[in-house]
Amino acid sequence: MNLFFYRLFIFLYAFGVDIASIFNRKARLWKQGRIKLFKKIRKAFKENTSPVIWFHCASLGEFEQGRPLLEKLKHQHPTHKILLTFFSPSGYEVHKNYALADYVFYLPLDGEVNARKFLSIVQPQLVIFVKYEFWYFYLKQIKQKQIPLLLVSAIFRENQPFFKWYGSLHRTMLQYFSHIFIQDTVSQELLKSIHIINTTICGDTRVDRVIEIAKNWSPVEQIEEFCNNHPVIVAGSTWDEDDEVLNHYANKNVDTRFIIAPHEIDTERLHDCLHIYKQSILYSQYLREKTVDASINTIIIDNIGMLSRLYKYADICFIGGAFGEDGVHNVLEAAVYNKPVVFGPVFDKFLEAVELEASGAAFSVENILELEETFNDLLENQKLYYNACDTAKNYLQSKSGATGQILLYIENNILS
Repeated sequence: MNLFFYRLFIFLYAFGVDIASIFNRKARLWKQGRIKLFKKIRKAFKENTSPVIWFHCASLGEFEQGRPLLEKLKHQHPTHKILLTFFSPSGYEVHKNYALADYVFYLPLDGEVNARKFLSIVQPQLVIFVKYEFWYFYLKQIKQKQIPLLLVSAIFRENQPFFKWYGSLHRTMLQYFSHIFIQDTVSQELLKSIHIINTTICGDTRVDRVIEIAKNWSPVEQIEEFCNNHPVIVAGSTWDEDDEVLNHYANKNVDTRFIIAPHEIDTERLHDCLHIYKQSILYSQYLREKTVDASINTIIIDNIGMLSRLYKYADICFIGGAFGEDGVHNVLEAAVYNKPVVFGPVFDKFLEAVELEASGAAFSVENILELEETFNDLLENQKLYYNACDTAKNYLQSKSGATGQILLYIENNILS
């Protein structure tokens, strides 16, 4: 891709969002969030005289990945200001009031003028991009201004543009980073093949985040009452395709308790869940009602923020997304409770899912029959079940510590 096509992509993306915003809520939020954005940023930074550390996250998942590092830096450098930017509404709308960031904004759309203007206002001392999102003009301007620029928790695959004949612009973007912290040796070898050697293998900072969440876990009394010594399956971040595989087992096994946390919780999605899970109730309704019909075996979670606590109650965790094109969602926040994890067939882009599946802590299923067989095997075969639990525990312990390694580099080379 050359600059002409990159500029064309940016133009078409913005045009596409304009059209989509008419009927799509996320696109509408994306567009509305950028109205008079520079005016808001300039006003926020008008009186600032403190050094700024800028974290950029594409969305919610990347924020959770970068959060341990952000919080450690804020703790160790309280006089620095933290700027947190998101590209996607799903990250910004959830964390626009995040207490440990001094400023939270959408990232203005990439472009020569926008990048120059943004950096002249913010004037960061350090810039950290989490996992991915490569915006050419921002990265180029950061490099030209000689601002340290880190990429953390990155992972690379051979089929990405960086490693293709047409990927010269993408390779250039990688050269703008001062240092790249990657998750595995495969990524390091791929980067070496295109002469990127300023790398360190340190794993995924998300592991440190989920370990921290598990250590600070607090019970949910109403969920404990609902589970009441029954076998429990918690299904997190589910989509329609996941429901189509799960619902038969849930409707058939009435003595098992199911907690379904859909990835989207708009009215239509929740209505669909109530329809497909025959003995179900919304969590908010469950809280309101003093007595619930004994036939209810499924709670549909209709809020955001509870899921990581709910996995603790599971005998088996099902992770959504892997029956769709984008692939499985966060398996680590379930595995951290030493639980076996089950998901669909699309998970090859997610290193932690691949490694957990290969080790026997996670199980991939292709269809309804395989899902039922796997659930039954795990609930009935104690040796299989406890082996999966122990393997999950050992995996998380072996993968922790990435945050500390990155922090040490920053302290020794940038903020010393």
